[in-house]
Amino acid sequence: MSRAPVVLLTGFDPFDGAADNPSWEAARRLHGEVVGGHRIEAVRLPTAFGRGAAALLDALDRHRPALVLCVGLAGSRDALSLERVAVNLIDARIPDNDGAQPVDVPCVTGAPDAYFTTLPVKAALVALRDAGIAAELSMSAGGFVCNHVFYVLMHALAAEPGRPRGGFVHVPQSAGAAARRSGRVGMPLETMVAGLRLVVETALRTEDDLHFAAGTTC
Repeated sequence: MSRAPVVLLTGFDPFDGAADNPSWEAARRLHGEVVGGHRIEAVRLPTAFGRGAAALLDALDRHRPALVLCVGLAGSRDALSLERVAVNLIDARIPDNDGAQPVDVPCVTGAPDAYFTTLPVKAALVALRDAGIAAELSMSAGGFVCNHVFYVLMHALAAEPGRPRGGFVHVPQSAGAAARRSGRVGMPLETMVAGLRLVVETALRTEDDLHFAAGTTC
């Protein structure tokens, strides 16, 4: 009997002195679920430039997924951020978990300046908001490990036969951690889990993304 096709869902380990990382806490709760006939495989990536990218590429090789959703933490945001663009640039404000802090270097030498997500992010935005989950489109995944992994993902998928779809979502701090650390609203972990599930569902059922104005003026 053939196995269900795979959705690869990744999150990161804690970094910058934090005790946990909600990107992984949310992703791991979806491990093993079947959504739209696809089995979710959750994989935790190190928050380190070299090891994070290597772990992602290893997971792609092991699972041969039909869809990939990488998830990271954006502690300054209070909504699920659907990332549109991965840029070929690292500009690390803080060291990664291995102590590396690259500045103004490419994610992949000689590769394109940027890749766009291949997920239907506007359809996902509508689905999330219809479900009452705070969501936004984002034009920047930052200059740290999140953007690096996002870029390496899209670069790898561009070379794959059949071009599996892939993209990146930033989650906020969990509600309790946000209140303790910064006074921000944050988001309950259960809401993050529901939101990520909905993004996966939408990506699996939506062939062509919606077309409407959703950008910002600054």
